[in-house]
Amino acid sequence: MDRKAWVMRAVEALRYATFKDIERYLEDEGEPFSRKELLDTLRALVEEGRLEEKEGTYRLAPKKGSGEAFNKLFGD
Repeated sequence: MDRKAWVMRAVEALRYATFKDIERYLEDEGEPFSRKELLDTLRALVEEGRLEEKEGTYRLAPKKGSGEAFNKLFGD
């Protein structure tokens, strides 16, 4: 798995998680990230709209519906 997949897996498992929670989860899974790597990955996932961040807590972004699934399958 790549970095984004590991971070998404952590947030899915934790549901609502702080930076420290995610960092601890990844270390427990044997995938320690440097602080910079983790922060950069979290920022990228927020920019892509896959995660939401509010007051230092991350969660999965709400699904956008069948239109998003269609676009993922068949592209734009």
